[in-house]
Amino acid sequence: MPSHPDGIRAPQIAADQMPSHVAVIMDGNGRWAEQRGLPRHEGHRAGIAAVYEMVYGALEIGLRHLTVYMFSTENWKRGTEEITTILGATQRELDEGPLRDMNVRQRWSGRPDKLPEDLVHSLRREEHRTRTRTGLTLTTCINYGGRDEITRTAAALAQAAREGEVDPHLLGEDDFARHLPHPDMPDVDLLWRTGNEQRTSNFLPWHAAYAELYFTPGYWPDNDRSDLWQAITEYSRRQRRHGAVPTPLTSPEN
Repeated sequence: MPSHPDGIRAPQIAADQMPSHVAVIMDGNGRWAEQRGLPRHEGHRAGIAAVYEMVYGALEIGLRHLTVYMFSTENWKRGTEEITTILGATQRELDEGPLRDMNVRQRWSGRPDKLPEDLVHSLRREEHRTRTRTGLTLTTCINYGGRDEITRTAAALAQAAREGEVDPHLLGEDDFARHLPHPDMPDVDLLWRTGNEQRTSNFLPWHAAYAELYFTPGYWPDNDRSDLWQAITEYSRRQRRHGAVPTPLTSPEN
């Protein structure tokens, strides 16, 4: 794994202050390109390098789960060339990229509908090939929508109730979670969005219900692993209460 170009090292974060799961909305690829007089699709090519940087940074700091929003169900409204570039670049990286030989478990979240068959095959192949890896779990959301995920989960739960597997009068959150596409995906601790936008855009609404939100102005291709470390450092300074009353600070003894 290559080191940071400037020799920067990952900060030391106490285990009880480390997030388990960071999710990233990688916004600003197109605007990054336009700012440089390039076609929008060139920004997505540059954005792939930033994804690698985040994976390297996650491995260095010991993050267990990283989920990236690559292509949403709403992104089909974009231009054909931009869509083709995003999906084509993803295909090439799955087939030839540097993550293939690293201790990274790769997973895909999203719908196969509309996606090229070769891409779906590569996504499923890498899921199977890397399933026993014990390092970082990298989940790539492609043709993903949060409401769509919840709708499909509700349909699966309704089918389970119809077949007598669950009692609809006794349903709880755990029953719902077991029918999600990835029932073992942990809740998101930190949701980070780049590109100077401050919304969650239908990304992981179930998992991110209690996530700390972190927004930064820079466009995605301008970020590297040090920005991930800064996000995690910011997270470590926040007090997570989940609805509980904060523990009062005690005065030191004189």
